[in-house]
Amino acid sequence: MKNNKILFALFLIYFVFAILLNSVGTVILQVISNYGISKSAASVLEGFKDLPIAVVSFLVASFLPRIGYKKAMLIGLAIVTFACMAMPLAPSFATTKLLFFCVGVSFALVKVSVYSTLGLIAADRKQHASTMNLLEGFFMLGVLSAYWVFGYFIDSHNPLSQSWLHTYWVLAALCALTFLLVLSTSFNESLAAPPEGRGLVEDFAAMLKLFFKPLVCVFIITAFLYVLIEQSIGTWLPTFNNEILKLPAAMSVEVTSIFAACLAAGRLSAGVLMRKLNWYPVMNGCVLGMAAMVLLALPLTHDVIADPHITWATAPLATFLFPLIGLFMAPIYPGINSVMLSSLPKHQHSAMTGLLVIFSALGGTTGSLITGYVFGNFNGHFAFYLTLVPISIVLLMLYFFKREVDQSGGGFDAAAIISGQH
Repeated sequence: MKNNKILFALFLIYFVFAILLNSVGTVILQVISNYGISKSAASVLEGFKDLPIAVVSFLVASFLPRIGYKKAMLIGLAIVTFACMAMPLAPSFATTKLLFFCVGVSFALVKVSVYSTLGLIAADRKQHASTMNLLEGFFMLGVLSAYWVFGYFIDSHNPLSQSWLHTYWVLAALCALTFLLVLSTSFNESLAAPPEGRGLVEDFAAMLKLFFKPLVCVFIITAFLYVLIEQSIGTWLPTFNNEILKLPAAMSVEVTSIFAACLAAGRLSAGVLMRKLNWYPVMNGCVLGMAAMVLLALPLTHDVIADPHITWATAPLATFLFPLIGLFMAPIYPGINSVMLSSLPKHQHSAMTGLLVIFSALGGTTGSLITGYVFGNFNGHFAFYLTLVPISIVLLMLYFFKREVDQSGGGFDAAAIISGQH
């Protein structure tokens, strides 16, 4: 019963941060209209979110067990509660940048704490992997909700309207509620204690040493590239829908929820597929499927004619086809995370998650900045075609990842870990 309350608190935390983190694309669309910001300037919002995640993770992940996971979660939730309140009270592009900076700092504390807490309450690898899949699936439900929550407050008929800022009152209330839930929940963090006699410098050195293991290095590169692709598409899809497919602002955001729904569906169903098939060929198939969707859907987005009376029934086919790329992307991230974390002792989960968070954040920023630059200086078609480059590299890195997993002698079934059956 105690663990169920902890899990509920962790899931709610992830739900809240899913909305905040994945609102970047929607917010970019709104600040371009409200504050007259260029696409290249607006793309820095991803950096204000992701770079603090990377820096804070690098600085605190190794000794976060000494601070306490519960305290770290409470600090993160308190920061984003006040940051959300600031958005409607002091509307400006500077406040928007401050919001995402606060979200980045907070998520660094929260993600390392949540992932590490999962390791503490999981009885075995099967439970760990199952809970990881549920957590990531719940995260995607938060992402899906974000598009509709923001879409509800957006006024498509008045591009200069700031009604969308009312969304942040809802988010501030949700953050405060989650804070109270975590505060009232007791955590047993004794198993996360680092080895006796080891100081902060040794903790930090141990995290850095992890990176130089071949398996960890290949894993980090693969995760970096995956997040680069996902954020490139997820962040700029609302703007792509609005400018290339000529959809109204609110509909552009709501349609992007198809992408999030596909990620959620693919992530939750991946375990079923992995029960019968080996993870490596399935992931290769997923990567090839991603490339196929890019090549199939993007040619359909050329020469779209604006229709002031457009509806979901009359929207271009590409509106619904391209977001299906999420189905193929979904299994990759939780899959490699489960394989990696399940092979480490509990006291190393914080450091390993720190490395994962750092390079995931860098991947997200890199993807958004490159796509924003290409979108603004060339066109949206070329920006999304460009994702074929990292997709091709991911296919290559999965080969090296499998080879290192096999050579590491990890005596576990990766496919079973992903599906929660080991």
